[in-house]
Amino acid sequence: MADLKLPQLPDRNPVKLSVSVMPDLHQALTEYAALYATTYGREEPVAELIPAMLAAFLDSDRAFSRSRAGSK
Repeated sequence: MADLKLPQLPDRNPVKLSVSVMPDLHQALTEYAALYATTYGREEPVAELIPAMLAAFLDSDRAFSRSRAGSK
């Protein structure tokens, strides 16, 4: 089983998301979604993974976290 940074998404209500990306990023996101499905045995649309990926990225960005903490 792959060791992904993104944990399995919890059950949730569907949310519509619209985003434009370059073809190479779309390909990478599609490949990530396939690996996610293999890892967790559950397929998720790329649009459902993107918000969790962005949240994980922001949570792991120390400079961003310090900036947010300093502005409160």
